[in-house]
Amino acid sequence: MATPNHDQVEGVAVSGTPDQPDFSGLKGGEEQSAEEAVQELVNWYNTQIMTERRASVPDEERIEELKAGRQAALADQAQLATADPEEAARIAAVYAARLRELNES
Repeated sequence: MATPNHDQVEGVAVSGTPDQPDFSGLKGGEEQSAEEAVQELVNWYNTQIMTERRASVPDEERIEELKAGRQAALADQAQLATADPEEAARIAAVYAARLRELNES
């Protein structure tokens, strides 16, 4: 099935892409991989927000930062519907790298 040409999505809300992205944890086509990578990061934000809210003294500033990060990821996820395969691959790489970075910190 041919994929129609779409306008390229501008910008991704996550920075810090390494020079050599690691796609080893991603499976499937570029669009699916991008969806999975973004969703994994959204899940990470959800877990962090829930953990922070359950803390004996929740850090409201951190909660707001986490919510903003989650919202940016959800916006990028919505834009994937019109992303071409190259842009989807780029988004997948950015989000996979960001998730790796967050899990290591």
